[in-house]
Amino acid sequence: MATNKIGLNDKKVVALVDQLNDLLANYQVHYQKLRGCHWNVRGNDFFTLHVKFEELYNNAQLTIDELAERVLTLGKSPYSTFISYVEVAQIKEIETEGLAPAQMVDAILQDYKTLIDLEREIIENASENANDEGTADMITGFMKFQEKTSWMLRAYNGNK
Repeated sequence: MATNKIGLNDKKVVALVDQLNDLLANYQVHYQKLRGCHWNVRGNDFFTLHVKFEELYNNAQLTIDELAERVLTLGKSPYSTFISYVEVAQIKEIETEGLAPAQMVDAILQDYKTLIDLEREIIENASENANDEGTADMITGFMKFQEKTSWMLRAYNGNK
């Protein structure tokens, strides 16, 4: 790994960068799932969910870019192939064609749970081990969005 130029301890940052790359891979699979939901949603929920899924994949796209740029800032290259994403990600692809709208929402909620769990680990590592408050702050912003969106999606599906 090339030496980062922002004053962090390289040895402590190595594991953090690997976690960020793993998160990036999960976001890429999540992003594609959102695109599939957007394209394939049908029925009475079409107008509401078509727009919501587009909003969510646009947010995911921005998040992906921020993650990749943070990985570069910390001195490593981000994953950039689909095979890497699928091999590394905990989030798995699904077939969205023919999936009921409520099942789509549930799939996105499960993705958010996975992302939030990964993000909590990154925040802990960034703050406690690497002294990297920049990464912790960035990830906290992502997590706040997902927590609020999860609440809204659960309410939409009639879950608490």
